[in-house]
Amino acid sequence: MWGIPISIGVLGLKLGAWWVTGSVALLSDGLESLVNVAAAFIAYFVIRYAQRPADEDHQFGHHKAEYISAVLEGVLIVVAALLIIQEAWQAVLAPAMPEAPWLGLGINAIAGVINAVWATTLIRAGRAHRSPALSADGQHIMSDVVTSAGVFVGLVLAVLTGYAILDPLLAIFVAINILWQGYKVISHSLGGLMDKALEPEEETAVHEAITNHCGGALDVHDLKSRRAGSAAFIDFHLVVPAKMTVREAHEICDRLEDAIKAVIPGATLAIHVEPEGEHAHGQTVSIEGIGK
Repeated sequence: MWGIPISIGVLGLKLGAWWVTGSVALLSDGLESLVNVAAAFIAYFVIRYAQRPADEDHQFGHHKAEYISAVLEGVLIVVAALLIIQEAWQAVLAPAMPEAPWLGLGINAIAGVINAVWATTLIRAGRAHRSPALSADGQHIMSDVVTSAGVFVGLVLAVLTGYAILDPLLAIFVAINILWQGYKVISHSLGGLMDKALEPEEETAVHEAITNHCGGALDVHDLKSRRAGSAAFIDFHLVVPAKMTVREAHEICDRLEDAIKAVIPGATLAIHVEPEGEHAHGQTVSIEGIGK
């Protein structure tokens, strides 16, 4: 929720910096902040929707809505970059020195500091809650901070050297950087929409939890996983002795569920129990000599 007023305030500061200077580079920085405002509104409503519990129509929950927010933000970033390039090219053809550059740079610097604090907060929250929308928003704002720093240095050089063309050239550089950030946000989010598996370190943690808590089982295979926002879904086949009772097999499943959820918070598991002699397939977890 705080992202909305903060992004609007930063946008106001950056547009004010552009207003007093007429700098195309500062205008490009302001246009990127306009994307931040739109992204803040989108993220606020989408994250609230993604937190809704599972219902009859969405029995696995609404977690993937966060990836939609991140994709939309990536598209907005690309649009902002194209607008910046259009403005900058016109300025390249007719370069002009910014007016009152030091006042504008001072205002822009204040906006940059606010953005840096807020971006760090969002990135930490995104990691803590495994939220693609918060992470994408934080990473984009952090790229905005880098952009602002580059604009500051570039405009100082333009003023000190008298080369007015540095202003629009700097704006084009900013646009290219924004395009790269937009590409990264979109590609990461599409991976989530396509049911990307857990990260390698998470997969390793799941393997260790299984091998250390599968006492009584004979084999584990067909292990699959996918990540959907803050939720993780894991399923596998558990092979047990043919003479084992349902209760004994269920006790093994309970141990495995507790162990896996301890290393992958929020995980949802589906364990298919089958008797020995079935043909193993899919990803196999080596449990020989461990957890027995």
